[in-house]
Formats: sequence, structure tokens, C-alpha cells
Amino acid sequence: MTRELRRVAVIGGTRIPFCRSGTLYADLSNQDMMTAALNGLVDRYNLKGEHIDEVVGGAVVTHSRDFNLTRESVLGTKLAPSTPGVTLQQACGTSLQAALGTAAKIATGEIESGIACGSDTTSDAPIVFSKKFSKRLIDLNTKKTILDKIRVFQGLSPAELTPQPPAVKEPRTGLGMGEHCELMAQEWGITRAEQDQLAYESHKKAAAAYEEGWFDDLMVPCAGVYRDNNLRTDITLEKLATLKTAFDKSDKATLTAGNSTPLTDGASAALLASEDWAKARGLPIAAYLTYGQHWANNFPAGDGLLMAPAIAVSKMLDRAGLTLQDFDFYEIHEAFAAQVLCTLKAWEDPAYCAKHMGKNAPLGSIDRTKLNVKGSSLAVGHPFAATGARIVGNLAKLLSLNGGRGLISVCTAGGMGVAAIMEGAKAA
Repeated sequence: MTRELRRVAVIGGTRIPFCRSGTLYADLSNQDMMTAALNGLVDRYNLKGEHIDEVVGGAVVTHSRDFNLTRESVLGTKLAPSTPGVTLQQACGTSLQAALGTAAKIATGEIESGIACGSDTTSDAPIVFSKKFSKRLIDLNTKKTILDKIRVFQGLSPAELTPQPPAVKEPRTGLGMGEHCELMAQEWGITRAEQDQLAYESHKKAAAAYEEGWFDDLMVPCAGVYRDNNLRTDITLEKLATLKTAFDKSDKATLTAGNSTPLTDGASAALLASEDWAKARGLPIAAYLTYGQHWANNFPAGDGLLMAPAIAVSKMLDRAGLTLQDFDFYEIHEAFAAQVLCTLKAWEDPAYCAKHMGKNAPLGSIDRTKLNVKGSSLAVGHPFAATGARIVGNLAKLLSLNGGRGLISVCTAGGMGVAAIMEGAKAA
């Protein structure tokens, strides 16, 4: 039996302000922040006591205590406790992938409503001890007598007690995201000036968005914080030019703290539903989520770690029967300015498009005036798992006001990328 696919409505999204690691959210957990973002969504759309068919989300940096983080966060909200919560992790694509999975279930009729969410904190990152000391603690739990417990610590060296903080590095290469992106920038010939210009524009666009009240209905305060604290309204190209390179100290280096996202704490959530579910509750439909795609490349063999979304977009366009130019808005996640610029250059490169996308011609260029029009991650920050849902909520609002079609592209660790297409309800 075949079932006709239904349109997936995006009602909208909310997020808490994003804050640099170790600052205003230093005492909050992933659960605290995810709960706050979800409650913001509940309040915005009058969902108190409402049963949502599924809430899917996660975090990238977690403690062992974060047992089914999403379900526990749901239980801390005003949603009906019958609402299931499912936790997943796909690095920076977590909440966008959650949205795509939820959308697929809505489209097939398996569920009527769902929430995609994500939270991340590097302020509350797990600090672990060496494996040797950890083994001693495990052995300690098996001993019965005081004497046997004491013997467990025989030969203990101070080095065993040295804490080992988590490192955002690729296990297969030992390189961090910034180090990988630096290699990409050098491969594609992306200059420091180009990256600084993109960062400058992101901050200026986000600052203008704040001034016009754009974020007023997209953001809920948390822990007394009302505004992203990474945003620099006084940013200048001259100031950016003074920053030292961050990941490579050679003469070739181009990535700095200014044209890369900082470690960030924050959470976001987006509400998706069938049209009937939305209409029954009098909820306006901002946009429709129509296509999604994820892809992984062979970065251990030398492919650029953060280039997978460029390929994911190509494959998604083929399925949708669209060209790269058929969009009114482009939301390309600014993990690093260089990643955005490498992606744009790859789409314009005949050799890359032929080799990695099987194209006889390049995808071409985009209208830069349509790119991240309200600023993006370089300005507001990047809590890894929260970025996707932030973008979904932001794009839904853009499409609700302007109609048209929007493209989302998010790079992730592990050589993966996630992409999506959303269409305004006005044009649908």
C-alpha cells in the first residue's frame, strides 16, 4: 500500500540568546538550556499541556549524566508528559537532521507534530581523568574491605590525576575543525581579507537585525540574558586585521578568532507539524520543509573535512529539479568564514563539480545579497547542536514575510554535511 506524502509545515522556532563559553551560561547544563528553549516554544505557540508526537534533539558535548537528554528536557517543560523525547547526535547538524527526520515522519503520516531541538555547552564540558585512574575507581567499587580499597591506590602517581578536558578534534586525523578548515582555505586560495570581510558583514547584518527587532519573537531570555554576547556592533575590518591567526602560525595561515566561530553555549527549537494539526490549533504556517539531504565525504583520504554540504546541496537540487540560483534566501552556516567561501567556490568550479557531483557544468554562483541576510554563526555564535534549529526558525520567519524559497547548508564534523529546502507558505 502506498501513502501520499503530506506537506510538512514549519510553524516557527525559538532560541535562547547564545553566549560565549565560560561567560553568562557557565553554570547551566545542556538540559537547563534545552528546557528553556523548549519552554519558549511552548509559550510562543500556546502549547501548555499539549501532547507533541515526538521531540528529537541532542547535544554534541555531553556528560554521562545526560541520560536521554531530550526526554529529560521535555519532562522539565510545560508540554504533556506523554510527549516522547529522542536524543541523537550528528555534530553541528544535529538539530537540522532532527528536523529532517521529524519531517519525514510527518510527511508519511506516522506523526502529526514534532519539535526539533539542540543544545550545547562547552562551559559545562565533561572533564575526565586518565584511563589508569578511572580503572582504579572502577576496581574500588568491587572491593569489600578497607584494606583492599587502600591497595587499589598503590603506586598512584600524580600524573594519573591530571584532568583531560575534551578536545574538538577528529579522531581519525587528530586535527581540530579549525586546523582542517585552514587546510581547506589554503587549498582553495581563500584569503584572510575575504574571510574578514564575510565576518564583518555577518556582524553588521545581525546588529541591524537586532535594531529592527527581528529577534524579538525568535528569542526568549534565559538566566537573565536577553542578547547574544558574541555580537560586536563596533566591529571594523581594521580591528579584524589586527587579530593573530588561531590554528596555524605559518605565513600561509588565514583563520583567526574573528573569522571563526567561538565556542558557544546555547539552545534552540523548531516546531513542525502537518497542515491539519496546525490549522486545528489556529497556528499560522510560516513555511514548508520540502527537501532534505545529508552526505559524507572521505576526509581521512584528503577531501576537505567541511566540504560535504556542498555535495549534499547538489544531490538535493537534483532531486528537487532546481538550480542553485532558484532561491530567494541562502542560509549557509558560518562555522568558519573560510568554509562558506570554500563552498561557494566549489559550486563555481567545473573540475570539483565534475569529480564530486558528476556534473557536466558547475552549479554556478549565487547572489551574495541573499546570503545570511540577518547574520549567521560568526555573529551570533555556534552552540554546535543548536545551530540547525536556529537557522530553521530564522528562515521560516524570512519566508513567512517574503514568500519564496530558501536553502540551508550546514557543515558538520566527521566529514558530513546536512542540507534542506524550505518554501514560504505564501508561494505554496
